[in-house]
Amino acid sequence: MSTTSIRDFIHGIPKAELHLHIEGTFEPELMFEIARRNNIKIKYESVEELKKAYNFDNLQEFLDIYYAGASVLIEEQDFYDMTWAYLEKVHSQNVIHAEIFFDPQTHTDRGIAFSTVINGIDRALKDAQNKLGISSRIIMCFLRHLDEDAAMDTLKVALKYKDLISAVGLDSSEVGHPPSKFQRVFEQAKKEGFLTVAHAGEEGPAEYVWEALNLLKVSRVDHGNRSLDDDKLVQELVNRNMPLTVCPLSNLKLKVVKDLKDHPLKIMLNKGLLVTINSDDPAYFDGYINENYNAVSQALDLSKDDIYELAKNSFEASFLDEKTKKGFIEKVDEYYQNNR
Repeated sequence: MSTTSIRDFIHGIPKAELHLHIEGTFEPELMFEIARRNNIKIKYESVEELKKAYNFDNLQEFLDIYYAGASVLIEEQDFYDMTWAYLEKVHSQNVIHAEIFFDPQTHTDRGIAFSTVINGIDRALKDAQNKLGISSRIIMCFLRHLDEDAAMDTLKVALKYKDLISAVGLDSSEVGHPPSKFQRVFEQAKKEGFLTVAHAGEEGPAEYVWEALNLLKVSRVDHGNRSLDDDKLVQELVNRNMPLTVCPLSNLKLKVVKDLKDHPLKIMLNKGLLVTINSDDPAYFDGYINENYNAVSQALDLSKDDIYELAKNSFEASFLDEKTKKGFIEKVDEYYQNNR
């Protein structure tokens, strides 16, 4: 019988990350370095001053600074460097599969070519497969504060890169921008062979989760906290074995929960929901995937069995083929048997 501490157990267990905005991994030090490289002045004088600004009262305050940070990304190498920094970090935390969101409109709207963005990200992901053994998928997100026509234009451009993109998603400001606003573009994306996911039920109501399921035909719900407000919805999610990609430190930082002790993750597990732990925007929210596991396990007194279930769920909920999923889950099983 192993006496591995819960923190060591979390560190060592193989994991997948399924809810990660690559622009949200942009650490201040790298942001300043790339800003200097591209001769761009940012409004903060130092890394310390920038970090002090990461004290958000809500999602919109975070998004404002998130988009400002992304504005220094100009060249393909910038996108490569940002992606590679994330991959090296999570490699040290035993993430062996990552499904990465990117926001093309954040960049194309300021004149950066779609190809510049995706080629930089893709090159880093391919290097991570070869050098670090991390497999990956790319998910292209539409910005929900923009209109559906803009999303449709982005989808058309993305078709040229279909072989690089596994799914489309929906992110940015949730309240006031229900999933139904994007029903047509998601229908078109499904016709083109993309899987679909959507942020729903973070700040928005349970009704947004219903819309994501029934109108956008999602394979996963990103966040989904507010699903617990609707017992019928919880049962529907359980019946469909619908994954929820939960982000505890993000929820704390954006005031979705006041205290991690109030986080619904354990309740979700107890209700039989296929819940996973993810970092969302780790550079802004005080932690990558292991920090999220550690913080929530301490706040909710999670057991090794809970961590084992969450790690298995991360692969079960992934967009990997069944054979690869099975192989990864066997690695989790083996780790659990040797360290419980």
